[in-house]
Amino acid sequence: MKSVIVGTAGHIDHGKTALVKALTGIDADRLEEEKRRGITIDIGFAHLELLAPGGDVLRLGFVDVPGHERFVRNMLAGVGGIDLVLLVIAADEGIKPQTREHFDICRMLSVRRGIAVLTKSDLVDRDTLEVVRLEVEDYLRGSSLDSGNRDSASFATVAVSSLTAAGLDELKRALAKAASEVPAKDSSALARLPIDRVFTMKGFGTVVTGTLISGAIRKDKELEVFPGGKLVRVRGLQVHGQAAEQAVAGQRTALNLASVSTEELARGMTLAPTATFQSTSRLDVKLSLLPSAKPLKDRARLHFHCYTMETIADVLLYGKKQLGAGEAGYAQLRLAEPALLLPGDRFILRQFSPVATIGGGVVLDAMPLPRTKKEIRQSFLKALDDGDPQSILRTRIARRHHDGLPLSRLVAETGWTRQVLEHHLAEAARQRHVLRIGDLLADAPAIEGLKLFLASTVEDFHQRNPLVAGIGKEALREAVKASPEVFSAVVQSLVNEKKIEVAGELVRLPGRGVVMKDEESEAKKTIETAFASAGLKVPAIKDVLAGLKVDKSRAQKIVTLLLREKLLIKISEELVFHHSALERLRREMASYKMKSPKIDVTRFKELTGVSRKYAIPLLEYLDRERVTRRVGDERVIL
Repeated sequence: MKSVIVGTAGHIDHGKTALVKALTGIDADRLEEEKRRGITIDIGFAHLELLAPGGDVLRLGFVDVPGHERFVRNMLAGVGGIDLVLLVIAADEGIKPQTREHFDICRMLSVRRGIAVLTKSDLVDRDTLEVVRLEVEDYLRGSSLDSGNRDSASFATVAVSSLTAAGLDELKRALAKAASEVPAKDSSALARLPIDRVFTMKGFGTVVTGTLISGAIRKDKELEVFPGGKLVRVRGLQVHGQAAEQAVAGQRTALNLASVSTEELARGMTLAPTATFQSTSRLDVKLSLLPSAKPLKDRARLHFHCYTMETIADVLLYGKKQLGAGEAGYAQLRLAEPALLLPGDRFILRQFSPVATIGGGVVLDAMPLPRTKKEIRQSFLKALDDGDPQSILRTRIARRHHDGLPLSRLVAETGWTRQVLEHHLAEAARQRHVLRIGDLLADAPAIEGLKLFLASTVEDFHQRNPLVAGIGKEALREAVKASPEVFSAVVQSLVNEKKIEVAGELVRLPGRGVVMKDEESEAKKTIETAFASAGLKVPAIKDVLAGLKVDKSRAQKIVTLLLREKLLIKISEELVFHHSALERLRREMASYKMKSPKIDVTRFKELTGVSRKYAIPLLEYLDRERVTRRVGDERVIL
């Protein structure tokens, strides 16, 4: 059964609620004050089933919104998820201010289908009714509801009387035709339910209602509340007032929630799958001003409405200081309160004071990167605005350069499921425009650039350090500013291409060893011999270097080379030992363990023949190497 949401729109007292009741038999005015005053103050709901022209059953959910100018903010909370609109115009009054504002809102929200309903037709004669009909059709001409073809379901004008029921059958036929042409929503998408009501029901507890704008929600499902991140469980659910096991996109849905109180929830919050999305307070958007709006200045403050939420937003225009009436442009909206919003979500902007609808737009990026130049961001937004799904994904991945983008992050950025993303990425991966590095998606040109930069960094290191066998992996990674995953993949790729070599923790160019002059080779041999022959009673490094023929700078580089080759091992700031001496010490400790499992400083000095100056650093070295473990004043030999 296809579900379609129908919204009413129109001036106060033009008969919206009476029309919904005449169609459905349900009084959408639920508040005592509404019944007493005879006007709709908050959103009301009703439902109806009709047969489509092809015989299929259509389930229509009606969202009845207030028409009074003081309650436009309530109207906006209900109109966000509608598929088609009933633009209600009283035949005895014609088009009025809220008719125009409501219709502007529907256009800004990109509602493409609707019916102009001339209510109270019993109060006027035939000639007056025809005049109003012509006025309405002239007003709608050229709008999103006017296809230029009177036979199209996107445009119809029907006169009715809720009192006498005249025209209701014709309206139902027009509704069925229009609803049958509404594209079906994707119930396999990720679920989002903007909350429009929160209340307590006796015997059940906390209940929320809303229009499920995407995906599906099942009983016992765990959901996350945005903003805030609280986890809740769906204890039970209803669709159009009937208990159900599942609600799907396009249905009016009521959820009985466990693990949450009514005080923790409010209109404007959104329910969505857990560990999938994140709230945002910055949006990059394309916005449009109404032709009747005043120019919008950069840094202006506005009222922002999207689905059931509203907040204050500061507008930062891209590329211009002012947006003129009827113009469109890219901008960043900085929200006073965070919300769950995704690309493709449409919003309404209202002037801060006096409050009036001035425009609206569509979210292009709900996760803008910080510290990005305006011109670069503007180019990025144009690519998102104009692109197909494949090019949009490539653009999003490319802006991360060689850092890569985890697939889970791409889900959060786009709102698309992993299956949809994999489908759209398949061709880009096949043509190697996008590379897979574990769970990361990386831009292929950026990775090629990183490979060139990494190889040139290694070459530059060799030129500056001819006495060093290569650059350490971590030092190289920090130099090229790459994540561990991307760095490892790039290094391995360059190794496979035989453009670099890896020896332990060192990276070097192929065949590029240490190039030494004769006196440098002699100095290296002298240093190594001095420490090898000293055993554990090593000389001070400065004393060894002082007797060399090379200058101090080159001598220190030779020592660094010996340390990197692990021929020499530094165990403290002042003490350096030859690796063979430390290996002999390990063997002596293993032999000593046969006599005693423990050793103290005094016995260690006797065993090795060294003074306390050497004994303490050597024992601390053995502790670090897990040859021994200190227990009080003794060491346990492991």
